[in-house]
This record gives sequence, C-alpha cells and structure tokens, in this order.
Amino acid sequence: MFYQRFTFRLISRVLFINLLAIVLVYLIHATQLWFTITGVSIILLGSIISLYFYINQIRDDIKRFILAVKTRDHTLNFKNKATKGSFPELYESFNEIIQIHKDIQLGQDAIFQLIKTILEQVPVGVIVVKKTKTGNEKSEISFFNLAASNLLNVPAYSYWHRFEQHLPIFAQEIEKIDLGGKRFLELKIQDKFIQLSIEVIPLNLYGSDHIIISFQNIKDEIEQKETEAWNRLIGVISHEILNSITPISSLSATVNQMISDKTSLNNEDLADLKPALQTIKRRSEGLLDFVKDYRLIAELPTPNAEQHSVGEILQHVKVLMQPMVSAKHIKLQVLQTSSKISLQIDFKLVEQALINLITNSVYALEDVEQPVIEITYRLAHNKVYIDVIDNGKGIEASNIEKIFVPFYTTRKNGSGIGLTITRNIMKMHRGSLEVNSIPNQQTTFSLVFNYA
Repeated sequence: MFYQRFTFRLISRVLFINLLAIVLVYLIHATQLWFTITGVSIILLGSIISLYFYINQIRDDIKRFILAVKTRDHTLNFKNKATKGSFPELYESFNEIIQIHKDIQLGQDAIFQLIKTILEQVPVGVIVVKKTKTGNEKSEISFFNLAASNLLNVPAYSYWHRFEQHLPIFAQEIEKIDLGGKRFLELKIQDKFIQLSIEVIPLNLYGSDHIIISFQNIKDEIEQKETEAWNRLIGVISHEILNSITPISSLSATVNQMISDKTSLNNEDLADLKPALQTIKRRSEGLLDFVKDYRLIAELPTPNAEQHSVGEILQHVKVLMQPMVSAKHIKLQVLQTSSKISLQIDFKLVEQALINLITNSVYALEDVEQPVIEITYRLAHNKVYIDVIDNGKGIEASNIEKIFVPFYTTRKNGSGIGLTITRNIMKMHRGSLEVNSIPNQQTTFSLVFNYA
C-alpha cells in the first residue's frame, strides 16, 4: 500500500515534526502553559528520535545484507519486509542476490567435492601445499589424497613441515623443482624400494601461491619396459650371432672332415680350404664388428656441456653435410642459421646425433624424385625442437617403435645403431628423440631439448 512506502512515511513524519515545532514555538511565545509546553516538547523529541531510528533501521538492513554477502551467510532473508516494508523492491532484490549467491556457492562446493572425490580415487598421489610469503609462517597442506598417503606410507598431514620431518628426502626433491618440473626418485618405504615419477606445478590462486605435487610409483612399469626392451635386444643379438655362428660352425665342421684323416695337403685340398677359411674369416670379422657396435652404444662418453647457439649448430652441420648430400643429388635446406637461442649441450655429441639423422634421411631418399632434406628448429612449450625433415620413403606405423631397438635395420649393410645412439645422446642431455612419419610424403625426426 502507498501508506507503507518510505516516501509517504518520511514526509508524514517530517510534517508532523514541523507542526509540533510550530505549536511549541507558539506556546512558548503566546502562553505560559508550561505543562502543555513540556508535553509538546517531549512528543517533538520522541518524534525526532523515532525518525532517526526509522531511517537508521534501513541503514542497518543494508549493512546486514552487505555483511551476509561478505561472510557468505545464506540464512539471512528479508521476506517479511519484502511484502510489508517501505522498500519492497529493494528487499526483494536483497533476497534474490542472497539466493543467487547461495546457488553459486552450492555449485562451487559441488564441483569441489566432485574434483576431490575424483582425486581420491585416482592411483596417483596428489598433495597441494599453500606456500607462505614469510619464513616464519608454516606452510599448510590444502589437500592430501589417499593414494599419496598409501604410496608414501604417511598420514595425511596438515602442515608441510611435519611431512618434511617424516620424509626429508622427498621434501628435498620437491624443493629442487618447486618452480615447476619433473624428477625421478627412488625411496625406501618399509624395507621396500619404490621408484617415483614426481611432477610439481606452481599455481597462484587469489594472491596465494600453491604448488601441486603429483607422483606415482613407476617401478612396475619400468621393470615391464626393461623386460620388453631386453627381450627385443636379446632377440636381435641372438639373430645376429646365429647368422654369423651358423656358417662358421658348418664350415669348421667341413674343414675338420677334410683334414681329419690327412697328414699332408695337396693343391686340390688347399683350393677347397681357402674359400671355407675366407668365409670363416669374413663372418668372424662381421661378428667382431657387431660386438664393437654394441660397445659403442653402451660406452658413450659423458657429455661435456657448454653453451652453444642453435644457429651455430645448424650452420656447422650444414657445412659438414653439404658435400655428402650434394653427391647424392639431394637438396639440403638449413634454415634459421642465425638463431641466437642458446642450449647447454655437448657440441660433438649433438653434432653426431644430427649426422646420424641426416645419414638416415639420405638412405631414405634413394630412388625418390626431387629429394629434399630440411633442417630447422622451433620453440614450443619451453622446449627447443631441432627437426630433420625429408620427403623419403618414411616409416610404417608398425615399425615406429622397432627402429629404436639396437641393431634393428631395414637397410642393406646397415648396423641398426644410429638411432639408438642418437636417442641415448638425447637422454644424456635430459631431452628426447621424437619421430613423426607419413610414408612416401614426409618424415620428421626431432631432437627435443628442455629450454627454460
């Protein structure tokens, strides 16, 4: 109703106060009715006080609303005042805002609980630490899932310093990569060794620094991969050794039969023996070369890392490989040789890795029209990629993993160790070797270096 509106009530109260003031002034000047004057004065004072509290009540309601929003108090409501108060639209808006705020909070809480439940179920240990800005404060652990507790055999601590006292080795590894990164760590938990792959991701939320620590036991996976690698390697080695030993054994038996019953040899016997002995010698040398290649893989020198620019590497490889490539009538394109991006590398080892990749490309381009090898680099996701690209025969998807097995080769007279050596060189530089191939279109081998 209109008479419940703030404006009507305010005007009526002000008019009433003014009327009382006029009456009071008149009584004081025109009469000596002191009892009446006192009564009117009291009524006037009471009206002023009532007006003050009436206006102040609205201010208090606004303050209560603001405090409720700040403290996320969703129990406050103004339903009565929205129907009977002086400002129904205002109080109705208050109720709507509180309800919306409540719905948003419930939605956020539901998402948080969903994420928390998911993280509790995954087999990966997850610890979230809220870092302090000063050394005097103690860092709190915001989240500690069940997998983390089981993997490390520790309770779900609430403070990092207590966790640090329990597992100082783990905490020290985290400190080394608290700005982000990955590490591998071997821990002894209850007389059992576990191998952990640890990753740290820094995060800033509402002005507070957090670190997300995720880790998992990869011991079983490593052992499985090692077993698979050894099986493949043993298969290749057995194949190579049998290829060499079988003819040697057969020819040795033949030679033994030829000379076992004789005390002297004539020219005819010598003529028969020479090819057999030459074959034995050739296969023995092949077996010796095979063993030398194996040693070459196993005994790579320790990298002597120095600062070198990518442009310097590319320019040097261009000068080194241009004659060989040109002799095969292949177009060599080396791009971005002026790059100043620097890497901490062993120049000779990285040069050997590039030579291996370019040599592979040369053989892949046999019988290809308009053969091209392109060498370039790119920077992506804090990594530097040096790419060797060719338009040769390429690699079938089924052979992608096999090409890194030592001594595996599809090339005649190939040793099958070039890519193995190249990948080992990259591992020594804490990098990797990647390959992407579309047969008969384009093949890209990439030396991948970490770049911070």
